[in-house]
Amino acid sequence: IVTLIGLTFTLQKYTPVLARARQAVVFLDAASAEALHWSCGGAGELLAAGALAVRALAAVSAAGARVVFVVSGGLRGGTASAVRGVLGRGAVRHCVLVAGGEEEGSSPAELEETLQRWMGEGGRAEVVLRGPPLLAPVSAELCLLPGLAALLPPLSGPGGPGPAEIGVGALPTELRAAVRALVEDLDAFLTAVGLREENFAVGPLSRVIAAELASYAPARNRRRMATNKASIVFVDRTLDLAGAVGHHGDNLAEKILSVLPKLPGHKTDVMVNMVELTALRTADETCSIIAPGCLAQPNDPAAKALWESFMNLKQKEAVMEARRHLVEAASRENLPIKMSMGRVTPEQLSSYIKLFKNNLKALENHCGLLQLVLATIQTLKHPQTSKWDNFLAFERLLLQTIGESEMPSVLNQLLPMIKPSNERTKDDYTCEDFLVLLVYMYSVVGEIKSGKELDATEEEVKAALVKAICVEPELSPLLQKITGCDSSLNLTSQKATDAVDGIFRSLGDIARARIHMKQFKSIHNPGSSTHQASYKPLLKQVVEEICNPDRPDPVDIEHMSSGLTDLLKTGFSMFMKVNRPHPGDHPLLIIFMVGGVTVSEVKMVKDLVASRKPGTQVKRALNIQFLCEQRLRKFVR
Repeated sequence: IVTLIGLTFTLQKYTPVLARARQAVVFLDAASAEALHWSCGGAGELLAAGALAVRALAAVSAAGARVVFVVSGGLRGGTASAVRGVLGRGAVRHCVLVAGGEEEGSSPAELEETLQRWMGEGGRAEVVLRGPPLLAPVSAELCLLPGLAALLPPLSGPGGPGPAEIGVGALPTELRAAVRALVEDLDAFLTAVGLREENFAVGPLSRVIAAELASYAPARNRRRMATNKASIVFVDRTLDLAGAVGHHGDNLAEKILSVLPKLPGHKTDVMVNMVELTALRTADETCSIIAPGCLAQPNDPAAKALWESFMNLKQKEAVMEARRHLVEAASRENLPIKMSMGRVTPEQLSSYIKLFKNNLKALENHCGLLQLVLATIQTLKHPQTSKWDNFLAFERLLLQTIGESEMPSVLNQLLPMIKPSNERTKDDYTCEDFLVLLVYMYSVVGEIKSGKELDATEEEVKAALVKAICVEPELSPLLQKITGCDSSLNLTSQKATDAVDGIFRSLGDIARARIHMKQFKSIHNPGSSTHQASYKPLLKQVVEEICNPDRPDPVDIEHMSSGLTDLLKTGFSMFMKVNRPHPGDHPLLIIFMVGGVTVSEVKMVKDLVASRKPGTQVKRALNIQFLCEQRLRKFVR
């Protein structure tokens, strides 16, 4: 159902584009392209509709006499500059802008006048404003909002404002604009499906978003007319970053998304090396001569079914499904395949793949399936995958140690493992690996008691990290972002020291993220004499509270009133036996993770709801982005 909604919305957004694409050059921003990629398969739909070319939106792009711009937001900022740059080249005589919304204070007619002015005398412009938001339907239960992939709850520093003290007016300008854009998108989504929602929040930024949606004037009008009811629970990602960087899930899709390089311009999909299906011989694993494959295969039923298996099954079962699909495809094409039982290996899958190499018809018929199997092979062979179990084992050790020792003792265990590149083996942790472990550790442990011993131990860890970063022969993109240096040649000891000091300030903020919580204050179960210490995902705690058959009043799941009736109901409940609004009141529950969600968390919620409320269909999980290891740069400042 979620996939159908996402697909319907995207096709609805692209209907005016397809109708106007004939004999035009179509420009798309990254978010619009990503939504089209997951929904329809990419530029092929536009070219089939008669588009002369499909290009990324950039000011330096050349264009013909007729252009169509598709943008996820309004005509502002970098988008406006890029559109103006294309129109300013003088060749365009007719342009269509399909936009995500009006620029504040500008009507469609005013936008058309602006476009005509940029084109020059004789230019003709048309503006088509969106209906529902652009969604990227990644799976049957997960849709993404590519246009808001960068939205992440900010970390509050020491002595910062509490959740009740933050309003939308107090947010930085860029974040405030992102929140308002999200509220507009959500209202358009709810309008399209005819829902009247109750808004709930867990965390400071979620509270701001829920309050804005509750008080949004068009949303009030919608609620008067809508008949179907739903609860939306917004949850701040930064309350539990351990779930984002941890290695708890035994899920093939999560590993593929974590270790393979991102498809250029995309936040979620990855590049799959297709060289194995060609006669090209090269040792370059990132060979750019051959176009990369990807995970999104919306027009291939067999590939879509396999991807759902990757999302929902354990790794061993998913790999066996990959082999089964490959064997069935080879059998249908009468390829000489020899079926073998037992454990599935990357080498075995590669041998099956090679059967398709010289059969163009078979390649064409099963191209989507082959891309997913190649993604599986490359993930299983990836060096980072071999470290996955090592990470998991060390995270479990950290959980046990955190329950038994103070933070200085835990950090002291890490210290000997921080090694410069010239002393590391392939099994040792890199600087980025340690950043992942530190984020995991500080998020799990929560509020830390400060003291001289902790300060001294942190200084030792900082010094070791600075030393290791300074001798890196080549800075990774993450280390470049953290240090502000594009090359190790420009990195000085002082720059590295400043960067690491900033990291530890952020780690302190991560540890304090749940300081205002009461019910969900801890995500660490210290264990007992009979049970090991464990990680308690905050999202799991939230869903368990919502599904609790006793239906106690939620403590940390705050209801945001949308009018006088809600305010009176909440007020009277303090003095009379009046049921306060509860997230479980309505038949539809939408959980919105502000800042991203992992595949393992989506599956965890699905399994949890199925066990707590048998027969309930999980229709939820509208999220902004995936946040895996490679997304660490999003919250390390």
